[in-house]
Amino acid sequence: MDNCIFCKIVKGEIPAYKVYEDESYIAILDINPAAYGHTLVIPKAHFADVYEVDEEYGAKLLPVLKKAAEAVKEVTGAQGVNILQNNGAVAGQTVMHYHAHIIPRVAGDGLNFSWIPKNPSKQFMAEMTEKLAAKINE
Repeated sequence: MDNCIFCKIVKGEIPAYKVYEDESYIAILDINPAAYGHTLVIPKAHFADVYEVDEEYGAKLLPVLKKAAEAVKEVTGAQGVNILQNNGAVAGQTVMHYHAHIIPRVAGDGLNFSWIPKNPSKQFMAEMTEKLAAKINE
């Protein structure tokens, strides 16, 4: 895409702090990190969101995420990492090119990725299970 910042980074038109590259993915440091070492894993092909990612790229994603997450955890001394991926503006996606965030975490870091749990009824859970299973398995 001509105006996509991540496509421009992939093409080398915009500088980035690249920590990994293979034939399908790059990983770069986030320039507005939630924590030091916050890394983005980005496919070289343009996909707006998870709904557009093809199976070939999807199959290659987990090994890259794992390798990058292990490196982020070790290098930063983190006790764990969050791996986040947003789809759509309402979900917090600000760059409309699929990417995953690897955010190093330590106790007391002040980051909060929690929510207020809902209290669904058993009937709701049963109905939602049926609907989702039917849709996923069509």
